[in-house]
Amino acid sequence: MKIVIADPLPPSAADLLRNEGWTVDSEPGRPRPRLEADLADADALIVRSATRVDAGLLAAAPRLRIVARAGTGVDNVDLDAASANGVLVVNAPGANSVSVAEHTMALLLASARSVSHADARLKAGHWEKKRLTGVEVRGKTLGVVGLGRIGREVVHRAHAFGMRCVAHDPFIAGQIAADLDVELVELDELCRAADFITLHVPSTDSGPLFTAERLALCKPSARIVNTARGALIDEEALADAIERGAIGGAGLDVFQVEPPSDARLVRLPQVVTTPHIAGSTREAQELVGLETAACVRDYLGAGVVRNAVNYPSLGPEELKRMQPYAVLARRLGALLSHIGDERPEALALRYYGGLAEGNNEPLVGASLVGFFGSTVDNVTPINARAVARDRGIEVIESRSSRSRNFTNLISMKLHTARGEHWVEGALFEQAGPRLVLLDGVQIEAPLEGALVVVRNDDQPGVIGEVGGILGRHGINIETFALGRGASGGGAVAVVKIDQEDSGAPGVTADVLHKIEAVSAVKQASLISAW
Repeated sequence: MKIVIADPLPPSAADLLRNEGWTVDSEPGRPRPRLEADLADADALIVRSATRVDAGLLAAAPRLRIVARAGTGVDNVDLDAASANGVLVVNAPGANSVSVAEHTMALLLASARSVSHADARLKAGHWEKKRLTGVEVRGKTLGVVGLGRIGREVVHRAHAFGMRCVAHDPFIAGQIAADLDVELVELDELCRAADFITLHVPSTDSGPLFTAERLALCKPSARIVNTARGALIDEEALADAIERGAIGGAGLDVFQVEPPSDARLVRLPQVVTTPHIAGSTREAQELVGLETAACVRDYLGAGVVRNAVNYPSLGPEELKRMQPYAVLARRLGALLSHIGDERPEALALRYYGGLAEGNNEPLVGASLVGFFGSTVDNVTPINARAVARDRGIEVIESRSSRSRNFTNLISMKLHTARGEHWVEGALFEQAGPRLVLLDGVQIEAPLEGALVVVRNDDQPGVIGEVGGILGRHGINIETFALGRGASGGGAVAVVKIDQEDSGAPGVTADVLHKIEAVSAVKQASLISAW
């Protein structure tokens, strides 16, 4: 085997691979043409964030079987191109969790006691003991946004300081939070209750999580710590809030633009800043390197897949057969995520027809990818079960030989503490993935584009009122599918509308609220991210 290491790694990582008797070509920073030439006969490529693994680089490596990213994110790796080339992509999630959690606490404590400002003033010759009175963290409430690996490590450390912890994470089971002695709350409630807020979630395409409006919900004395993603906070709004005393301060390791383009926030004395170094400790770098090298060793030596972030390896014929159903499963999962706004406990999949036979692991992964969407970092079919398990969500599979109206059918139920939601889907030869049942009501609707899903009591006038609301907001209806339950039961409507990218007006939260204000309507949801 030949392993190319393109970015700096600790010597122990290369030694682990050399001990297998393999050739290790370690030369960080080599020019791109040299790297392409060196990859011509390579079996594995290990990178950090500096090397961009794009389609061109992959094309230069016909023997490549695995790309290993020494770190959590894989933004510099073209996952689609890697999958198309049959190259497994792995990373090292969680290897730096303790380092990031410790840095989070360092920023929190430094903000509470004005450490950096006091240090700067003293070095400038000013003794301002009385002016720099801080606050204790003991007895204070810490709001943790995201209870993944890092969030949980932060909770353990906060408890050691005598802090009370509340958290917001819609994909964590209540029992896990209870075991951590953490109260789960909605995000706005967290903002109102917390004395300190720390962020441990990925950024999303919908913009900053902490806008001026959300910052206005926080206590004037609240301090915000961000070691996750700079895009989570509207920096201009945060600077404004701190300057007028609406927010007490902040500890920031990440920024919207790095290095920060606007120095106003960085220069505020109430803000403690570091240059994206939360995961940069000797211990974390050593652990990340060893974990990455071990993934490469296990895959090349024994075919064992760990920490994979792209699609599982399937034979060409099996891949061709399963791909359309994986799309169907992903879209059913996304639909459940939007209509099931309660905390999930289990996701149950049942296969009918030809799907009742064979290995359906790609369908499980696809459904979970759709369900988690962009709310959880790096969820792919190959690691989706582990992500669900980590969040206390049980995955249940069953198969049925019972005859149904469709050749192949996927049935999916989301179980929550307050009940369940039930969807079924099938493939139509010309129309693609279709929804054929929603919460027990038969319907035939597309699973594509922008959909407004309405659940309502079965009574006259609802269709007209919903259509009227959309029309008054300039929203064009492409299709309008209806379904009615048994006598006395509910009804559902799935309205496909023109999407914003076509120049049409979009469905806003205000539009959904107006639809839900119709007396017979129980719920209205917008699904546009498949």
